[in-house]
Amino acid sequence: MNDRVILHCDCNSFFASAESIDHPEYKTVPMAVGGDPKTRHGIVLAKNELAKKYNIQTAETIWSAMKKCPGLLVVPPHYELYSKLSRKINAIYQEYTDLVEPFSVDESWLDVTASQKLFGSGREIADTLRKRIEEEIGVTISVGVSFTKTFAKMGSDYKKPNATTVITRENFREILWPLPVEDMMFIGKNSAKMYHDRGIHTIGDLAKLDKDYVERISGKSGLDVWRKVNGIEDDPVMPAGYEYEAKSISHMVTFDHNLTDPEEIRTGALKIADEVGSRLRKSGKYAFVVYVQWKDPDLKVKQKQRKLHDSTNRTKEIYTVAMKLLSEIHRPYEPVRMLTVGVSDFTDVPVSQANLFEDPHTDEKQEKLEQTMDQIRARFGKNVVGFARTGKKKDTGNREES
Repeated sequence: MNDRVILHCDCNSFFASAESIDHPEYKTVPMAVGGDPKTRHGIVLAKNELAKKYNIQTAETIWSAMKKCPGLLVVPPHYELYSKLSRKINAIYQEYTDLVEPFSVDESWLDVTASQKLFGSGREIADTLRKRIEEEIGVTISVGVSFTKTFAKMGSDYKKPNATTVITRENFREILWPLPVEDMMFIGKNSAKMYHDRGIHTIGDLAKLDKDYVERISGKSGLDVWRKVNGIEDDPVMPAGYEYEAKSISHMVTFDHNLTDPEEIRTGALKIADEVGSRLRKSGKYAFVVYVQWKDPDLKVKQKQRKLHDSTNRTKEIYTVAMKLLSEIHRPYEPVRMLTVGVSDFTDVPVSQANLFEDPHTDEKQEKLEQTMDQIRARFGKNVVGFARTGKKKDTGNREES
């Protein structure tokens, strides 16, 4: 049986490239997409090749980036533009296969196994796509070609910008195994440190370990990574338009200034929880787990979650639990740059452990009230009605949802 042929197409510096389509002058200077250059608030979301020469990193603060490069041009993000270009790019991919699975706004997997009789080999299709995307859209892409999704993704990362890298059963050990273990997908900082502490420094070091030992030190998730680095993977590329069932619902706000006032933090948290509750009710689900995450101006992140006795879809309860969790990981007046509230562990029906000392109708009334608010917002707009606290402070900032 022949191997599958999978492409991973990754747009190079996508946000920065998109901004340069209508502003070619951006290509001639160090440029980054991110927060406000006047206040030096916010973070770098993307940067062009000239900015990379100053060692500017994605997710570092604008203040830090401008310190490295005082002449850095910072432009605000235009997410509607990026979504529009992403749809156009994926439409081109779909001319070659119906198995196109977006991984993010600027990345997609393509299974072109059955397309080779029409369009040539995987490398030929990759090179054709690189040429078309650059000519028709105005951005460049790097493409990994391989027999698994993971190796295709690592191939697109291997050589940039505007390159094709083919990783086969014959060469994957030579190309990928010498790389640092932290370059492997699914291995974060904590896992990388754990491996380094045990003398496991490269992907090859991990791949050569006994699988039982890997499972003992890193669990089933580590064993899954071990299989992937050994080329043992059959994860399918899903067809265009396929929707995964969400495992969590969350809402994140990066504020336009650091929040230190407790009232501002409570107001921000309630508005975020309100968005999460609204989306949860729209999905028809109830959640058992509430979690919060906050980030300080130095981008240090703290997070905590709690399993509830009863499943819920009510904003009021999500907010109350979120604030309790936040009080356990956030000291008063510590500056908050970003705040996330989320829910997970879903059920299709409300599950309640009856409490003889509480009125069961109270929760029903609250749920009906919030459902009515959802209906009013759907008809007249999100800002028409809200909880009392959200009207006290104006909430501004860049939002990202997951």
